[in-house]
Formats: sequence, C-alpha cells, structure tokens
Amino acid sequence: MQFEVTTEYIDQIKEAIGAKNNKFLHEHLQEMHAADIAIVFNQLEIDEAHYIYDLLDENIAPKVLLELEEDRREELLSTFSTKEIAEQIDNMQSDDAADVINELPENIQDEVLSQIEDIEQASDIADLLNYEEGTAGSLMAKELVSVYIHDTVSTCFDAIREQTDDVGVMYAVYVVDENKKLLGMLSLKKLIISHPLTRIEEIYKPDVHSAKVTATSEEISELMQKYDLVVLPVVDQLGRLVGRITIDDVVDVIREEAEKDMQIMSGITDDVDSNDKLWRLSRSRIPWLLVGMCGGIVGSRIIGSYESQIQIHPEMAFFIPLIGATGGNVGVQSSAIIVQGLANNTLLGDKIGSKLLKELGVGLINGLICSSLIWGYAFLIESWKLAATVSVALFTVILCASLLGTFVPLTMNRFKINPALATGPFVTTLNDIIGITIYFLVGRLLYYSL
Repeated sequence: MQFEVTTEYIDQIKEAIGAKNNKFLHEHLQEMHAADIAIVFNQLEIDEAHYIYDLLDENIAPKVLLELEEDRREELLSTFSTKEIAEQIDNMQSDDAADVINELPENIQDEVLSQIEDIEQASDIADLLNYEEGTAGSLMAKELVSVYIHDTVSTCFDAIREQTDDVGVMYAVYVVDENKKLLGMLSLKKLIISHPLTRIEEIYKPDVHSAKVTATSEEISELMQKYDLVVLPVVDQLGRLVGRITIDDVVDVIREEAEKDMQIMSGITDDVDSNDKLWRLSRSRIPWLLVGMCGGIVGSRIIGSYESQIQIHPEMAFFIPLIGATGGNVGVQSSAIIVQGLANNTLLGDKIGSKLLKELGVGLINGLICSSLIWGYAFLIESWKLAATVSVALFTVILCASLLGTFVPLTMNRFKINPALATGPFVTTLNDIIGITIYFLVGRLLYYSL
C-alpha cells in the first residue's frame, strides 16, 4: 500500500520530534517503506532527520540512507562520525556501499573503510572504488551465488545456503570452474527437480550473457534491455566471475541518463536539481541563454538589413514570429527522432540513408500542408502576393529545418558530442536565424517580382 506524505503529516512528525515523543515516531516509522521515510527526511531540517535516523531499526536505516537524494544524504552523513558511517555501510550491498563512500570527501574515505568490521566487505568495497565511474565494475555488486561445475546437486545446495546470507535477492546461480571462470548459469527449476547426486555439468546452461568490467553503463543497459535480463554477470579480462549487476542498478542508470539528456535538451549544462544553490542553478542555465541571446542579436541584425523592405511592405513583419517558431519546432521534432534512433541503436549503417529520406518526405508533406494553410490565411487578410511569399518561405523553412534537425545530431554523434544537445536551444536558435534569412530572401526575390 502506497503511503502519502502530506504537509499535515510532516507537521505531526516535527511536533513529535520537538516533544521527543519517540513512541509516536517509532510506531509510525516502522509501518513505512524506506522510500517514504526518505521523502519525510527530505522535508525536515538536518538535525531533525538525524534524530529520526537514530530511532530506525538497523535493517531499515541503511535502506533509507540509499533512498535519500544525493545532496541530502551528504548532509546527513556529515553529521555522523566515521565510525557511525562504517556501521551503516557494513549493512549494505557492496555496490551501494561503494556508491555512498564515493560521495564522501576523499580525506575520510580511507578512514571509513578502515573501520568496517567485516574485512571481506571492506575489501570488496575497496575493489569497486578502483573501477572507473560509469563502467560495469563501478555498477556491480560482489555478492553473488556461484557453484563449481563438478559439484553435485547436494553439494550445490550446501554452497547456496552459505552464500545467500550476503545476497539480498538470489536471481541466479552461476557455474564456474576451479579458476572462477564463468561457464554458464544454473536453472533453479532444474536444480530443485534433479537428483541430489546429479552433477552440475549435466544440468547447467552453458550459454549466458555477461559483460566485461570495462563495459560502459550504456552498453550494460542496452544489453539488459535487449535480452530482458534482470541480472547480468560481470567478468574480468580473463573471463573470471567477479560480480553481478541487477536490474535496479540499470534502471537508476537509465533514469540518470534520461534526466541528463532532458537537461541538455532544455539548455542546462550541469547535472542539477531544484534543491541546488542559486548560483549553481544560474551557472548551469546561463551559457545557452547567452547563446540564444547572441542568436537573437544576429536575427535582429538580419531584420535590420532588410529595414527598407519592411518600410515598403510593413505587412511582412507580421509573419516573422510565425516563420521563426515553425522552423524551430520542426527542427526540434526532426532532431528528437534522430536522437531517439541513436540512443536505442536503431539508426545504424544503411538505415541512416533511409531515415534521411523519410525525414525529407515528412518535411515535404508537413511543408505542403502548413504552407497551404498559411497561403489561405494571408490571402484572406492581405493580398495574394504576400500569401505567395509567406507560403513559399514557410515551405522552404520547414524543409531546411527538417534537414538541419536530421544532420546536426548525426554530425554531433560522429564527433562524440552528446546528440541530445541538438534538440535544445542550439538547433532552435540556428533555425530562427536561417528561417528569418530565408523569409526575407524569398520576399526580396518573389514579392518584388510579382
């Protein structure tokens, strides 16, 4: 059952904290999911959040810590001693623990690691910290269940009982040789129905998808989406099993990438959220605002260069916003389709040519429809000469914007620049400038000659 955190409920929690009504707090908190408790924490002052955190059971406290927003978690951890942080990390999966330690200041990371009581856990976390951010090694957890290929089913069950204490959810049982080299995966169904003396080599599945520790997070997410995997084993350069990546980690990666692309598309250069400080929020937005402003200046200069034309035919100025807005919208639509194709790897090889032709066809159809409609409107309110000028200009602008919105993300992708940038202010500003230029050129060539 989903719990709704309301303003009234937050006020009750704050009153209970002020009155030190621990009984009320404990009764309410033990009924809530870790994600809901994290939402409550985000609404409290840091000292209030710390007070409640101390009341949580040791099993739920680390889960709440992981559910907190990154900035909020850093604030809360700053109120803990290194010993207290180590105690919380000791109850986490190795991948989650490594993520939390990675957020700590470098000068206390080693101190926290040294105070973790479980030496094996500390060693696993230290190993994970050595992997480059955004790789399979940094995403994986060390906890997994593996059995040797020459074991019997009976021996396998004993090994599983020993290993599952450290594994949160057992998605799969992996089969390895004496050198820990990954050979395949074992079906739980076959394991259960097989005779206790049956050897694993007789019932395991040799074909299993895996990833190298150096694989990127994008490659991991694509692989798991493509084959509908809930867990993916990770191997080192020698093919030895070193960890596993679960679907929840990949979902986090996909969400973060989507948020990052959305911010880029909106003209925000840094990874920010609404809780960041004013200066950081402003700094992340100002670069593309300045680019847009420079584009506006260029556009105004173009309009100024045709001042005499506007003085003779002031009615042409009425359609300047229409030309700019339509060109910008068409460019963003085209680039969004291309960026989507690049993101899901459906735009490769010989498909690029067909996609370009298709976008050209879409531009022709949309251009004919929009230019026909604007011709009728301009003809009714002004004259057939203006109607012809605006409709021809709009058709040309839509066609150019479609091609620009197609080529820009492809070019950016070729030069290893995030193509999501093409769906934001960049392509919009560029289309505004090109659109206005085309409009007045068509006006000069067509309006005066009719």
